[in-house]
Amino acid sequence: MKVIELDNICKAFGDNKANQNVCFDLKKGEIHALLGENGAGKTTLMNILYGLYSCDAGKIRVNDQEVDMDNPKTAIDMGIGMVHQHFMLIPQLTVTRNIFMGMKESGFFLDMDDLNRQVREINERFGFNVDPKAYVWQLPVGVQQKVEILKALIRKADILILDEPTAVLTPKEVEELFLSIRKLTEEGYSVILITHKMEEVLKYTDRVTVMREGKVVNTKDVKDTDLHDLADMMVGREVCLERTLEPKEPGEVLLKIDNLKVNDNKGHHAVNGVHLDVRAGEIVGIAGVDGNGQLELGEAIVGLRKVESGTITICGQNTTNATPRKILDAGVAHIPDDRQKKGLVLPFTVKENMILGSQRDSDYHRGLVMDYRKVEDNARRLVEEFDVRPRNIELTGEMLSGGNQQKVILAREVSRKPEVLIALQPTRGLDIGAIEFVRSKIIQERNRGKAVLLVSTDLDEILTMSDRIAVIYKGEILGVVGPDTPVRDIGLLMGGVRGQQGQQGQQEVQHGEA
Repeated sequence: MKVIELDNICKAFGDNKANQNVCFDLKKGEIHALLGENGAGKTTLMNILYGLYSCDAGKIRVNDQEVDMDNPKTAIDMGIGMVHQHFMLIPQLTVTRNIFMGMKESGFFLDMDDLNRQVREINERFGFNVDPKAYVWQLPVGVQQKVEILKALIRKADILILDEPTAVLTPKEVEELFLSIRKLTEEGYSVILITHKMEEVLKYTDRVTVMREGKVVNTKDVKDTDLHDLADMMVGREVCLERTLEPKEPGEVLLKIDNLKVNDNKGHHAVNGVHLDVRAGEIVGIAGVDGNGQLELGEAIVGLRKVESGTITICGQNTTNATPRKILDAGVAHIPDDRQKKGLVLPFTVKENMILGSQRDSDYHRGLVMDYRKVEDNARRLVEEFDVRPRNIELTGEMLSGGNQQKVILAREVSRKPEVLIALQPTRGLDIGAIEFVRSKIIQERNRGKAVLLVSTDLDEILTMSDRIAVIYKGEILGVVGPDTPVRDIGLLMGGVRGQQGQQGQQEVQHGEA
């Protein structure tokens, strides 16, 4: 039985055709993946189904009833709930208050005991294990994700749209989330999973519809497809994520870190006595479980976090606690860990975002007046070189998909011709095609003789891209090893077990011999 049918849906934003005659259906009790690259039109299609956008053409049927989905209230009334990629929770409120916010069923005077009871009941039914009285700011990201799903379930939704639900979850949280989702489908709920992660599609879903450039490529039962088939449909070409680094003798030390100590936001030591060198023509990967000081280390290098003690030297210049402007002038480029909050000014256009940090340069000025012709020429050149889609440089940052937002940042930073590149989680949340592209550009900088410090919680990425790997645990580098080191040994170091190999690597890096 089909509970959702989308028939020839079309949607355009100016010249950008986000959806072109898209047909899609959802069966009762299934998990149906909507797979595609960033910008393929997946979220646009589901925003139409949820009433956030109106379609230019096409029909929507819910339980065999044709519906004019003019706003989200209509969708909710039809039993559709949507969990967005960026959570819509108020951190200062409890789980229960977040769940019932805006619902007239909660009454004028809140009976918190009754509301907490309702949350507990649905919790136990589906195994979410969320404390109704906990404040949202106290909860890990994986639990916050469950709160968003509970919000939809409390509103009697039996069709759930999950937009990239695992983008920021740990592997354990992913397992727990899909265990709960499978319990939902066993009771007759139906789930649409928007994703670009092919492994999740194969492991957790029943059917998959692949989109590319606003069109449906194919719909298949998951049991009838595999990784290579999905990649070919999704990207339209062969994708290589294997190690492609050619052996290369590194040059002089361009980034030197000595006995560095940096605090986190609570005033505790996040980086505790780190020694590390990065040489010209090499990528040094920082491996570790998220939250072990990687972010604080990267932010201290680029001037976004205060150094408590120790020194940072870039191209022979002491830049410890220098301003970000001076560090940029010293030859450093920075890909931040959060492209939307730290990498772009979302209301600015692509052409404006392309010169952030360089807007004062004489290249873009005629006296006191901005030379917009040069700004536009620069943006047009970079969107072509870095394959930013669409090519419209007048679009704002918020109108781009995540992968294309990351390409704008990468284009801007690399075009500065830096000597040192600090890349923090550069492929987080990207699809397979964008991952391949970003990795190739970073490796290209290494091959040009630049020093690259790569911070990633994706161990496969670290192994694929690094000349040397520094393993961090509780703010300390426990060892510096080669990419051919067994994963088990690296995993032990990531867990705080310092072996003989790790101790040797640490001694080498401290003496500048690694």
